[in-house]
Formats: sequence, structure tokens, C-alpha cells
Amino acid sequence: MGRAFEYRKATKMKRWAGMAKAFTRVGRQIALAVKSGGGDPNYNPRLRMAIQNAKAANMPKANVDNAIKKATSKESENYEEVVYEGYAPHGIAILVETATDNPTRTVANVRHVFSKYGGSLGTSGSVDYMFARKAIFAVAKTAIADRDEFELEMIDAGLEEIKEEDEQMLLIAGFSDFGSLTKALEDKGIEIQESRFERIPAMLKKLSDEEVEDVIKLIEKWKKTTMFSSFSTRWI
Repeated sequence: MGRAFEYRKATKMKRWAGMAKAFTRVGRQIALAVKSGGGDPNYNPRLRMAIQNAKAANMPKANVDNAIKKATSKESENYEEVVYEGYAPHGIAILVETATDNPTRTVANVRHVFSKYGGSLGTSGSVDYMFARKAIFAVAKTAIADRDEFELEMIDAGLEEIKEEDEQMLLIAGFSDFGSLTKALEDKGIEIQESRFERIPAMLKKLSDEEVEDVIKLIEKWKKTTMFSSFSTRWI
């Protein structure tokens, strides 16, 4: 077939593998959202967020509907959300958010990765206080005609800060204000391109390039494992 065919085949396989992993992650987000607030997105802001993220990942609507249906059935997998706390090399605080159906296996994996890459697993509460949990919304810059006026309108819905990033505006709100800001944006007809929860560090620590590489090695190991949903760290 030739090198061009093999290259296209390898590119497609890599893309499909990435999509499969993204669909698995989003499917778990949907399952957890349904478990916490029911299967109707009209009354479950967290489920709406998961559906938005599914669209961003190009997940077909049929897959989304099947994921919701599966999560509401008696045969649904019993995923739990578990957050682990610890330190990466050079004293960098890390929170690891997981979705797992086997916490015993997951904590063993978390401990192993921490240990193998020069970190250590901490106890509950050991680093969580260093982070503030926030709701992040991404909307198109063109969706906001007057930034000052928009900011004033959204403050009552929980908006704390607006940041520009490429062609998007990032809207930051408190974790508990996720639902109210979601509704306020929907009421104004502003499309939410992506929404997520993040833990923002209260303190920063400066690292050298070599030290940053040590921390990245640990994080990259987790990124290759679908049970880990997100990470929060603190360094500059």
C-alpha cells in the first residue's frame, strides 16, 4: 500500500484511540452526574456540563443518550468519586480526582505512581486546603459584546473573574455557583463551549526547568490511565 497509506492508517488509529479514551472519560462523567442528580439535564446542571463536554469531544448523541440510559438502569456500574492528596517531587502539592469502581485497587495504583516518581501519598486534608474549588466556563469571545456590562450582569449569578484565552473567554465562579451561572448564561442565549471544575492553588512555588520535568513525568503517567479524571498542582 505504501508509506502514505501506512501513515494515514497510523494517524487514524491514534485518533480513534484518543476518541475512545475521551468517550470513556465523558461516559464516566455522565454516570457520576446522573448518580448525583438524576437523568434529566433540565434539573441537573452537572449532567448538562457532562453533555456539553461530550459535544466538545465529538461524542455522538446516540452515545450520550445510551450513557444516560445505562447510568439510570439497575445494571449501571457503581463508580465512586475519590480524591487523593499528596506531594510530587520538590514539595509540589497534588490533588488527584478519580472515578473508580474499585477504590482499593485505585489507591494502590495512586500510591505506586507517587512512590515510583519521587512523590508521596498524603492523608485526607493534607493539601486540600491549599486549593479553592472553582467552576470554569468557556464561551466564545464574540458571544460577549460588552465585557463590563456582561460582568456586572453575571456577578449576581456568581461570576468572580473573566480571563481571555485564545478565542475564548473563561468565566470563573465558585464551585457552589455552577448551577446559577449555567442558568444565567443559558437565559442570555450564550452557548457554553466547555465547562469544568478546577482546583485553583492559593500558593505557588517556583521550580527550575529540571524540577518541572520531574513533576511532569508523574502527571503524564496518570494521564495514560483512564481512572484518573483530573489533577490539581501548584507551581510556577
